[in-house]
Amino acid sequence: MGLSGFHIFALLIILLVFFGPSRLPGLGKGVGEAIRGFKKGLEGDEIDVTDTAKREKLSASEDEHVADAQKTKKRTDA
Repeated sequence: MGLSGFHIFALLIILLVFFGPSRLPGLGKGVGEAIRGFKKGLEGDEIDVTDTAKREKLSASEDEHVADAQKTKKRTDA
């Protein structure tokens, strides 16, 4: 049992009534991005879901560790 043209048209009308014409493009974009992300996940590509602020914080703490290691190395070399 597939979707006929009438079913698709009725579905679009219902979506238009519920979400309004201004929100439909954003809804379509969100669905498209979700499908693309799902396909990438199936292909085995790694997806970074870490929040940007958390990534920056992790990067800063890694930089501090590297700087500490370099200071320690300079002290032991001297």
